[in-house]
Amino acid sequence: MKKTLKDVSVEGKRVLMRADFNVPLDKKHNITDDSRIVAALTSIQYILDNGGKLILMSHLGRPKGEFKSEFNLNPVAERLSALLNRDVKKLDDCIGEDVEEAVYKMKEGDIILLENLRFHREEKKNDAIFAKQLASLGEIFVEDAFGTCHRAHASTVGVTEYLPSVAGFLVQKEIEYFEKVTKNPDNPFCLILGGAKVADKIPVIENMLDIIDYLLIGGAMAYTFLKSRCKGIGASRYESEMADTVDKIFEMARKKDVSIFLPCDHVVAKEIKETAETKIVDENIPDNWIGLDIGPKTVDNYKAILKEAKTIVWNGPVGLFEMKPFSNGTKEIAEFISTLDAVTVIGGGDTAAAVNQLDLGSKMSHMSTGGGASLEYLEGKELPGIAALSEK
Repeated sequence: MKKTLKDVSVEGKRVLMRADFNVPLDKKHNITDDSRIVAALTSIQYILDNGGKLILMSHLGRPKGEFKSEFNLNPVAERLSALLNRDVKKLDDCIGEDVEEAVYKMKEGDIILLENLRFHREEKKNDAIFAKQLASLGEIFVEDAFGTCHRAHASTVGVTEYLPSVAGFLVQKEIEYFEKVTKNPDNPFCLILGGAKVADKIPVIENMLDIIDYLLIGGAMAYTFLKSRCKGIGASRYESEMADTVDKIFEMARKKDVSIFLPCDHVVAKEIKETAETKIVDENIPDNWIGLDIGPKTVDNYKAILKEAKTIVWNGPVGLFEMKPFSNGTKEIAEFISTLDAVTVIGGGDTAAAVNQLDLGSKMSHMSTGGGASLEYLEGKELPGIAALSEK
């Protein structure tokens, strides 16, 4: 068990917290979705309420190790100030004399936001000197950026060499739910996988076959599976290099008594665009048509299986949900899952975006805040940012 915020006293201490403020911005540098900032508020408020001096650090975008004004954290400081109804002091760098001076002048309940960590190449390299400079700002380190826990960077792993390190409430919740579904799930257990690439999901399937009962497949990845079952897939996405691997997955599933379900009807179009002519076809997709969403029969089939489940983990939309003509499958599945009496865990990334778009996040047991991190957890990998935290 990893130590959490409740296991340390923050009163009067400088608390260095890694948050995930990698928020989407429009061309005018305005935040278009502040859910990642909101997700960090529980830990932030707890530290401030308990007399901590809070130093926040995050990355934003991909500045590739150099200063780029379009990736500064000023909009984050403004939004955070508004959400907390108190002043958040934003600094122009994350290391250096000016930063140290500002930090050492802090009083209990003060909050500072450091500038974008990735303006320094040393961050992604987990450079020891850079990590030590960051760590020198705090007396306790709090990891609350689950979305970066699968990366061994200076701000996620390097700083833990120098400071007592604990999980924030966001990361604590992620650990609890992923440990539950990967080590001690309630059965029947249904895993739903979608998205574009088969290759991205194979390690998840291989790791989860020992504990799941049903695997429901949708999204573009379904067509490589369907082709291996000799179904016509028209002009749908097909990963020929994955054909042998898919055959092996079916064989492994048979041996472990796991039922794999594939789409039996499809929403198809001849081109991938909002205004494309669409139709619903059963079983085999005609030549020149592309499968872009699961059809109504598949939705009904999947609902019948999900209805019996006690644990549901979903990673990857079951259709091209960003385009209205191909969003219905994902919408129907999300709405149905939200009504069930089961442990429902939604992987981050596109799946979380789809569920949030439908305003159903609060009706799920857990909405993960990290796409890549949640995928690696389901693959059975150890996440460096979590492994580095202090044990209870």
